[in-house]
Amino acid sequence: MRLRTLPLSLSGVVLGMAIAMSHHPVSVGTAVLLLATTALLQVLSNLSNELGDTLHGTDTVERQGIHYSIQDGEMTVGQMKTLIVAVAVACALCGTAMTGVSFGTLWGVEPVLLLLLGAAAMAAAVRYTLGRNPYGYRGLGDLFVFIFFGLVAVMGSHYVCAHTLGDWRIVLPAAAIGCFSVGVLNVNNIRDMPTDAATRTTVALRLGGHRARVYQTALVVCGWVLMAAYTLLATQGWTPWLYVAALPLYVLHLHGVWHRDGRALDPMLPLLVMSTFLLALLAGIGTFLSSL
Repeated sequence: MRLRTLPLSLSGVVLGMAIAMSHHPVSVGTAVLLLATTALLQVLSNLSNELGDTLHGTDTVERQGIHYSIQDGEMTVGQMKTLIVAVAVACALCGTAMTGVSFGTLWGVEPVLLLLLGAAAMAAAVRYTLGRNPYGYRGLGDLFVFIFFGLVAVMGSHYVCAHTLGDWRIVLPAAAIGCFSVGVLNVNNIRDMPTDAATRTTVALRLGGHRARVYQTALVVCGWVLMAAYTLLATQGWTPWLYVAALPLYVLHLHGVWHRDGRALDPMLPLLVMSTFLLALLAGIGTFLSSL
């Protein structure tokens, strides 16, 4: 299930909830179901990705990342399909319960639109590498990750908790988390360039090794600029700046990206995941404290 990626999917949701909590009361039930739905969406994406890469012949013994269940013979393709269906059902039920608890009903324009957005998120999770023409094999993974891990995660969770999107400034932290999330995908794609070249197209392959690292640096810098802009424009006091404590981890990440190749790059992926989760957690705590 690639549990090491779960903090990334939770980053945007934690930040969106914290911003909502700084202005609106949020029920414990809504928060718990929101986090559970997000985690299940990430697991659904990870399982579907493994199955898709297996069926398309992308995951081979030459792959530089961690090993997976089908590749190691611990699960069959049929068992993985069954697991994917089970997680999809659990995700749908959890998301429906979250909507019902948040709005008190499943009827009405807002709950229905939220359920449709959830269905779109599930479809995006599955279609990344599964199907006849998966978007992850056409170099569109970066765009979808930016939308769903960034914009939808932060703004969607804020809406679930507060029943409003707030003002335009919430786009700034949402885009920042989106940039960091795309960075996680890009590191993965830089690491896998030798094996991906035969079966798929990624932004890293289109750019080449050097420019893909320039792209990685730009994503991290843009993310920090967007977070700083939001803090300056939408908050007061020093507590919203708590997330600056995570900056050294990002510097360490970029140093590793520029000085490592192949399997040696793999630790840079969880490092960016945990750095982003820490940033989101500290930013959320700081924003909430500033509202007291």
